[in-house]
Amino acid sequence: MRKLLFVLCVCLPAIGSAQQWVTPVIEGYGKIKYSKDVAVQPDTNLEYKMVYKITTSETREGINKGLNGIAHAINMLGCVNISSDAVKIAATIQGPATTIVLTDSAYQEKFGKKNPNTEVIKLLSNYGVKLFVCSQATAYKKIENSQINKNVTEALSGSSVLLNYQLNGYALMQ
Repeated sequence: MRKLLFVLCVCLPAIGSAQQWVTPVIEGYGKIKYSKDVAVQPDTNLEYKMVYKITTSETREGINKGLNGIAHAINMLGCVNISSDAVKIAATIQGPATTIVLTDSAYQEKFGKKNPNTEVIKLLSNYGVKLFVCSQATAYKKIENSQINKNVTEALSGSSVLLNYQLNGYALMQ
């Protein structure tokens, strides 16, 4: 009985103070555990300019790992009330990740299920994220323009997106 009482006295406060997973900006995606008591918080005086290179078909939390990473970054910035006006994000989608840009009907035809990335693509686009797909990759994978999600823009290449944004002061995120 003493052991049980000891465990309860030690563990219950820790359970009660445990941080919860939250998605304060991109609801339902890119969950974070925020703590105001840790070092290196986002700087509210900065403008955040990021360009992402999404090449993996790997998933996290049921969606593409790269899209989840973007949602995660936005949620982290949102925890300290950094406005979307101070956040500029672009992403190139290419290589094995290319099929995440398919419309639900095209994805259904190819994989037999609805595209799990459709909702997060919409939420990211609504936030202001500019999503590009490499037209070289879509050509290689025989994806027609009509099969691309309306919230994604075709670019000449993923490399051109990365070069243009980096030369304009965007930090490369991978």
